Amino acid sequence: MNLRTRLIRLGDTLSLTLDGPLLEALGIDESTELEVSTDGDVVVITPVRDPERMAKLGRIVAEAHERYAGVFKRLAK
Repeated sequence: MNLRTRLIRLGDTLSLTLDGPLLEALGIDESTELEVSTDGDVVVITPVRDPERMAKLGRIVAEAHERYAGVFKRLAK
């Protein structure tokens, strides 16, 4: 999903607003902690996810890889 937006001045700061469909696609809301980073050219905004949730996802991916590794290899060809 790509969109264009502008920063909004709020007092002495600039703010970035994110529209509803983007927030919904990311599964974030006003209570979601965000990590903001840059390489000096690009700004990256990443939702901070629950470590337990990420560990569970890692286990699911590892299990799928173990179970379907042969299928993945054939599909890669």
